[in-house]
Amino acid sequence: MAVPKRKTSKSVRNMRRSHHALEGTNVVEDKTTGELKRPHHVSPDGYYKGRKVTDAKVNA
Repeated sequence: MAVPKRKTSKSVRNMRRSHHALEGTNVVEDKTTGELKRPHHVSPDGYYKGRKVTDAKVNA
């Protein structure tokens, strides 16, 4: 079984995790309303790819 020979310092541990930060989300402009929304998601007014897909109000 592998056992560490020495304790990993806080500096080394944190430098290894430097690429683990969250990235920002992409947004695109909705074709019907012009407001920003996430790609491949239904817009708040119920449209997807320019056509009405639901009558229910979608939470943004």
